[in-house]
Amino acid sequence: MATSTLKLAKKLYSYLNMRSYSMEAIDLIVVCCSYDLRVCDYACHVFNNKLPKAMIFSGLTGNWTKHLWDEPEAVVFANRAKELGVSKEKICIENKATNTAENIYFSRKMLPDVNNVLFISKPNSLRRIYRTIPIQWKGINFYTDAPDLDYPNDASQVVGVLGLIDEMVGDIHRLIVYSEKGFQTKENIPSDIYEAWDSLIKRGFDRHLVK
Repeated sequence: MATSTLKLAKKLYSYLNMRSYSMEAIDLIVVCCSYDLRVCDYACHVFNNKLPKAMIFSGLTGNWTKHLWDEPEAVVFANRAKELGVSKEKICIENKATNTAENIYFSRKMLPDVNNVLFISKPNSLRRIYRTIPIQWKGINFYTDAPDLDYPNDASQVVGVLGLIDEMVGDIHRLIVYSEKGFQTKENIPSDIYEAWDSLIKRGFDRHLVK
């Protein structure tokens, strides 16, 4: 792959990886599930340190996992968490969500009376989660976090370096389109990020754009 393509992709990755930390006590951890079980491993580590009331694993299937597992993402993640020592009494399974908005909406339906919620997902999903929460779960204090994964060195073997570029190009497109539709709060995308995104589309990374 051309070095220039990797540089453009790294710009998107750094931009999308929007962590917001807090030293406050956390009432709930919501894990937005995916193809990457390293997110589950990290969430379990955080859970054991923060000791919130519960942890929700949210996700049915997505573009990648519908061909990867025979069970919903949330079930796969929950089973992994139990293997890592998280008590099953602390685990909630939300297995209907097929997108970011539904991850948040259905999690709110399960445990509506919490105040401080930490959302954990893949690094490139955090900015979209951050922008979606105020629409789908008003009134909470929320934070976003992800495992410390580098791009391209730590790209998941499920999607690979190139597949992750397609995914990130789609993430940026959703930040643009969904804010215009009122599904997310407004995102003022910097010109250099927009230019990198546009350049990657012109190089053929267009398989995850909004239809």
